This record gives sequence, structure tokens and C-alpha cells, in this order.
Amino acid sequence: MPDYKKRWIIAAAADLVLILAFAAIGRDAHARGDILGGVFLTAWPFLAGAAVGWLASRAWKDALALWPSGVSVWIGAVLVGMLLRAVTNQTVVLPFIIVATLALGLFLLGYRALTAFAARLSRNRLSRH
Repeated sequence: MPDYKKRWIIAAAADLVLILAFAAIGRDAHARGDILGGVFLTAWPFLAGAAVGWLASRAWKDALALWPSGVSVWIGAVLVGMLLRAVTNQTVVLPFIIVATLALGLFLLGYRALTAFAARLSRNRLSRH
């Protein structure tokens, strides 16, 4: 499997897991029951939004890049996610929007930034030898 295919599969899986983790953490913080179904109920709008971000930016071309891939996935997850929550009568209040924006930004951009930093360190080490 070519390297770019591995990267987009890894990035898509990471986005999926991190959005599910965001939903699980939020549900746990609010002591909500129905763990598996509840996590999916909370996560699906953000997962759909992330998919829109993937498609809009064609993130598979450079899935681990902060820009445009990471930012598009993050913004898609938040904007489309909140819109879908609103039209399905799920909670959309300013404190939740702020928390979701910050948490999803940390999750979806954070691992991409760490990956870029690690790659840069690796290149610098190789260029010195």
C-alpha cells in the first residue's frame, strides 16, 4: 500500500476515534447513561461534519496536514455538527459550542501538529547526519 494511502486511512481513523472520544468524555462529564448508543447519538453530527470537511478539502490528498485538511475537518465537524444538532433538536447552546470548538480543535488539529513536528524533527536529524 502506498504511503499516502496509509496516511489518509490513519488520519480518518484518528478523526473518527477522537470525535468518539470527545462525545464519550462529554457524556461521562454529564453522567449520561446508555454509553454506546449515547456516544453515537452525540457523535454522529460531528462525524458527518468531519466527513463534509474531508470532502470539501479533499483531505485524503494530504490528510495529516494542518492546512487545509485539519482545519477543514475541524471547522466541518463544528459547523455542520452544530447545524445537524440544531435541526435534530439536540442541545446547541453557546457554552457547548465553545467547548466543542476548543475540544475538537485540540483533538483534530493537535495530533496533526504533533505529527508535523515529529516529521520536522526527523528530517532535521537526518539532514545533520
